[in-house]
Amino acid sequence: MNEKKRIRLGVFEMMNPSNGMPTWTHPEGRGDDWDRLDYWVELAQELDAAGFDFLFFADTYGYATLGGRMPEEVAAHGIQFPALDPMLAITALARATENLGFVVTSPTTVERPYATARRFASLDRFTQGRIGWNVVTGSSQATTDELFGVTETLSHDGKYDAADSFLDTCLKYWEHSWDDDAEVRDRARRVYADPAKLHRVEVDDAYQRSQGIFAVPPTPQRTPVLFQAGTSDRGRAYAARNAEAVFIQGQTIESAAAHVRDIRDQAVRNGRRAEDIAVVTGMTVTVAPTRAEAEALRAEYEELLGRDDAAVMFAGITGLDLTGLDPETRVVDLTTDLGQTLIQRYARQDPEMRVGDILDQFRTKAIRGFQVTGTPEEVADEIEAIIDGSGIDGIMLEPTFGGPAAYRAFIDLVVPVLAGRGRVGAPEGSTLREHISGTPRLAATHRAHRLTASAPAHTPVD
Repeated sequence: MNEKKRIRLGVFEMMNPSNGMPTWTHPEGRGDDWDRLDYWVELAQELDAAGFDFLFFADTYGYATLGGRMPEEVAAHGIQFPALDPMLAITALARATENLGFVVTSPTTVERPYATARRFASLDRFTQGRIGWNVVTGSSQATTDELFGVTETLSHDGKYDAADSFLDTCLKYWEHSWDDDAEVRDRARRVYADPAKLHRVEVDDAYQRSQGIFAVPPTPQRTPVLFQAGTSDRGRAYAARNAEAVFIQGQTIESAAAHVRDIRDQAVRNGRRAEDIAVVTGMTVTVAPTRAEAEALRAEYEELLGRDDAAVMFAGITGLDLTGLDPETRVVDLTTDLGQTLIQRYARQDPEMRVGDILDQFRTKAIRGFQVTGTPEEVADEIEAIIDGSGIDGIMLEPTFGGPAAYRAFIDLVVPVLAGRGRVGAPEGSTLREHISGTPRLAATHRAHRLTASAPAHTPVD
């Protein structure tokens, strides 16, 4: 009998009043708590105690705009606005937990590789190897460009070309600037690091220019666990080459299975093993002791979601104001350099889908994954069917009303059922990469190992 796959458990969060569509006004929302550090510490502790593998923070510098201006609804209704920087909270969350990993989103557009490498290496050391990087090319990019004064805008594919260079630069600093035994801390010889085992990184290409020695010694994972969430064609190709964990928003078992096969087939063609990439899907779970109670909760949640707010949020992701388009326009005929992932998701779902149909779906599902509603046993059955039918490795829970109530219901009602079936349990190992792949370092097949620093930092004198 085949051993059942252990389901990795994560939670999807954003450090703003609402996670996605506006829900902060609900009694179970977090309108009064989202900017309290203690709120996030307590949430992390609950997830840690329940055996979750990681807490994932989506993030962006920007916000939704229409015609270059912030719509009134963004500020008035709290549509992913305002927001704090989750990276600054990670050390506090790590100090208050033992095993929980943390994944933070950071873009490859307006940042610089060395600064990004330094931040994540510092977090890897402070968390003792429990950090991951969700690599994004940018979100709300038009707004972000304005905030940072960016005048040259890359195309969608151009951003991924630049992201290749950005990540390569980071990988060179993390993996190739210090030998494993370069940090000696030898008090007797008064030698902190062996100069002969340090290597100068040199990058000079169309997108990046960076030279020098990495100032952070090797950390428990060296490289943070590399997450990637882009599911456009170019995004999948990037993930197949680089990612260790891919975040998708599956909505049917069949489409999720096709997505998983495609990414893993591409990974193999890039010289990697199919199992080198873990795939996790977003999932909104509404669970209660009876199905009637669960359905009532789901209906209450959907009642909060407005169509106008959905249009604003959609525009912020894609740059497309659907309210100004002919409702009979086919989705496959839409073009955008911003949110291609979302457009392609609808196009693949139904090539004949019209603009008028999108907002009706987006209002209740937004950028979320599987929607699962029912009793504990029904929810557990559906989760197992999704995992076993698609090849997905884990789920990332999304909140409903915004506060921790949906997670607590899942922990109290569903986790015991899944644990009894041998599907969930305490994370393996002490680092996030061990939770995800079973090893603390990048897989031997990862292309990072084929990179080089470029030149030695010190030539020994005979």
